[in-house]
Amino acid sequence: MEKLVKVAVDAMGGDHAPGEVVKGAVDAVNEKNNLKVFLVGKAPRIHEELSKYQYKNEQIEVVNAEEEISCDESPVEAIRKKKDSSMVVALKMVKDKTADAFVSAGSSGAILVGGQFVVGRIKGIKRAPLGAVMPTAKGPMLLVDAGANMDAKAEYLLQFAQMGSIYMEDVLGIKNPRVGLVNVGVEEAKGNQLVKETYPLLKACDDINFIGSIEAREIPNSYADIIVCDAFVGNCILKLYEGEAKMILGKIKGVMMSSLKTKIGALLIKKSLKTQLKSMDASEHGGAPLIGLNGLVVKTHGNAKAKEVKNSLIQCVTFTKMNINDKIIEALGQIPEQHN
Repeated sequence: MEKLVKVAVDAMGGDHAPGEVVKGAVDAVNEKNNLKVFLVGKAPRIHEELSKYQYKNEQIEVVNAEEEISCDESPVEAIRKKKDSSMVVALKMVKDKTADAFVSAGSSGAILVGGQFVVGRIKGIKRAPLGAVMPTAKGPMLLVDAGANMDAKAEYLLQFAQMGSIYMEDVLGIKNPRVGLVNVGVEEAKGNQLVKETYPLLKACDDINFIGSIEAREIPNSYADIIVCDAFVGNCILKLYEGEAKMILGKIKGVMMSSLKTKIGALLIKKSLKTQLKSMDASEHGGAPLIGLNGLVVKTHGNAKAKEVKNSLIQCVTFTKMNINDKIIEALGQIPEQHN
């Protein structure tokens, strides 16, 4: 019998909460028998949404929380003061081992702060990076750090590469994943101080398949399975990726709808186009995990719809089933904890 995976969901976080969050949770439990979801937030509103759907009652439990954390609040102040917020209550469930994982589409800053200070890092992990799974020409790749640590050190990036390799191999099934360091050229001598200090550490690490530096233009072409960088660079790559994809899709749609001839052509290729676009849809892989914490914390897009919420919950099942945290502890957890 499969282990029951318990996930605490911030039902009030995100642009479409609680409606889309609740729908995503229902879709997830209807697909996975070994999943239990705790929907945390204002109980009357959550129950109102749940009444629209059919599901096994034992797989969804509502946990009341009266407060909400908005995106315009100070993350540190909000986590510290709003103890009865849906986010803090759900994060504490992970800390207390009532839940295995946490999912939210709420304030990115609050999730990062809450993950670090409520759930806490695995002993020996210097910083927890945000890992965004993104599409490329030949399959998914993992971008670490995608937004958690704006000011990083070379030793942090080394751990990002090691944890990212474990995640890609066990969650996404990519054996011996290739690790690339984002740089302005492929030569070892190029780059800023952080890159120059990180390169030899990655090169000397036997735990990863380091292939050297990678220029940003090669990221979409599947030159590496894991892209390592500090969060400032990573978040710029992530936002540019998302904006470029939206622009290209808009251009394609515009061309296809421009005349009767192109509309007929669009009908002929509709099925094949949908298949290709699905493979390029980042929401198919769920949210972005904060890797290296004492429990799984997953950040979904603020505008996440039910599909992304569902896939994030299923992602939690895979993460827990593959014992990712145990493997990180085994690989990196014996390093003396640094307070810097």
